[in-house]
Amino acid sequence: MEPSDYIYGTRAVIEAIEAGKEIDKILIKKDLQNELASELLGAARAARVPVQRVPVEKINRITRKNHQGVLAILSAVTYHKLEHLVPALYEEGVLPFVVVLDGVTDVRNFGAIARTAECCGASAIVIPERGSVSVSGDAMKTSAGALNYLPVCRERSLTEAVRFLKDNGYQIVGVTEKASFNYTKADFTTPVAMVMGAEDTGISPAVLDLCDARVSIPMFGKIGSLNVSVAAAVIMYEIVRQRLESDMEVI
Repeated sequence: MEPSDYIYGTRAVIEAIEAGKEIDKILIKKDLQNELASELLGAARAARVPVQRVPVEKINRITRKNHQGVLAILSAVTYHKLEHLVPALYEEGVLPFVVVLDGVTDVRNFGAIARTAECCGASAIVIPERGSVSVSGDAMKTSAGALNYLPVCRERSLTEAVRFLKDNGYQIVGVTEKASFNYTKADFTTPVAMVMGAEDTGISPAVLDLCDARVSIPMFGKIGSLNVSVAAAVIMYEIVRQRLESDMEVI
């Protein structure tokens, strides 16, 4: 991680929050208990910045400088609000599709998904505040700059975000190897939210329950699943294919 990707020190991090810097998450040493740390936690809570209590060794792996047990990882992007983005897309006359990532934590997978999503004309990527990848400089590099153009919405509750999309006319399509419905049979010519889960646990049950359709990609080899970024690319280009064949604007 480059030094420009983070800020260290309790007071410096508080000042960064108060200045409105985009912070992906804050790492605080597990046993740190003092008045300034309490002030930091209050500021983070008010700004809705995720905080993780971690062993000091994790912070030391990022920097050995006088971090005082506190380090903020800066976001490489300015996050968008889903509640503002959805009506704006409709006003623009766009037939939207968004990519919802439920528990994807690997920065390389996230960057690859963002790169494909931007190439496909996706409207946005939606991630949860907790249990998700850090949208850092490494993610920006892996996306080949796609994150400069593709809106990212970081939502406190992914379940509520998916419900919001559903209530606003989006078809929620969950991609899971447990489904028996071939992805090519789904109708992607409506507003679509494509949900991809973590490689180890898949889509969370609460989000899966909100899906209007559950689709899978046929597997013919001995390995039971694809890398999540590859699977996402397959589905996204099926969305593009269907819309092109229907003489629709892809974006």
